[in-house]
Amino acid sequence: MSSPVTHLRLEPLDGSAPMEYKIEDETVEVRTLDPHAVDHWHTLSSNDLRTHVERRTVVAEWLQHRLGWRRLLQKCVNEEDSRDRAA
Repeated sequence: MSSPVTHLRLEPLDGSAPMEYKIEDETVEVRTLDPHAVDHWHTLSSNDLRTHVERRTVVAEWLQHRLGWRRLLQKCVNEEDSRDRAA
């Protein structure tokens, strides 16, 4: 059974294009809601997620609420770093 899709939309006060984040099937993705840009979702890397957590962004708070802090921290660990430590 797949998990429901969850969305967060952020509209910057500076007038720049809104950003939309989603969690779908254990993946966190983002896109820019710019009418002049191609509608393209891209997956946030573990480094992207780690940056949000370190900066305590609204996105990090939302992810912690939706995923829980343990799952969020697991997503922040780069798979390549884990493999390097094991070697």
